[in-house]
Amino acid sequence: MYELMVRRQFDAAHHLEGYPGRCARLHGHTWLVEVLVAGDELDESGMLMDFHELQKLVEDVVKDLDHQYLNDLDFFRQPGRETNPTAENIARYVYRRLKASLHKSGLKLVKVKIWESPDAWASYGEG
Repeated sequence: MYELMVRRQFDAAHHLEGYPGRCARLHGHTWLVEVLVAGDELDESGMLMDFHELQKLVEDVVKDLDHQYLNDLDFFRQPGRETNPTAENIARYVYRRLKASLHKSGLKLVKVKIWESPDAWASYGEG
């Protein structure tokens, strides 16, 4: 099994609904997104996938989050614990947006990791 990982970052603000601390107030982060994909077969060039292709797919998702107030985006606007813009839910959001694109390539999306700060991250994967 081969694995590839790419990173992209974006800046965005949010606040956490129902949170009993400072994060209930409006604040921002420079978020770092890590995407890990895997597969068994290399192409004719000896690559699982071109890094640039994977970076483009991730960038297409991240650009919709960059310089946004996440609570205003349709996905995070809906009430509930699964749509509160926590690092965990942002990881799931990015994962689900990428999953369909990568399925066409025959690769498995293993995990999306969202770094909220240099020392705090959350990840999401299925299976």
